[in-house]
Amino acid sequence: MHYAILCYDSEDVISAWSEEKDAEVMRNLGLVNARLSGEGKMGPVARLMPTTAAVTLRKGRDTTVIDGPFAETKEQLLGFYTVECDTLDEAVDIARELAGASGSAGCFEVRPMMAFIPDQRVS
Repeated sequence: MHYAILCYDSEDVISAWSEEKDAEVMRNLGLVNARLSGEGKMGPVARLMPTTAAVTLRKGRDTTVIDGPFAETKEQLLGFYTVECDTLDEAVDIARELAGASGSAGCFEVRPMMAFIPDQRVS
């Protein structure tokens, strides 16, 4: 089963890190990524740009595009991992390892994924 591990944290806190702190965190996460890749468990990974670079498409009577994500939250989605695991518990263990390497107080949401391919269901 594929799982998405969504990384949330305060963008203000993360953006205030020094270049050295950011590089240290990315090195720590890189060690986890390398191990998971070696085990054949790592899928695509993305570190998202700041929310100031985002726009939101808001559906309604008229579809509008507005600056920013406009999520009502103190934490923003900063990036995500996709992993291949036999169980949810295994995916949670990986999220714990990523959280330990991340150097911040955010949260990691673990969610099973189902690929959407028209006329097919793949999990």
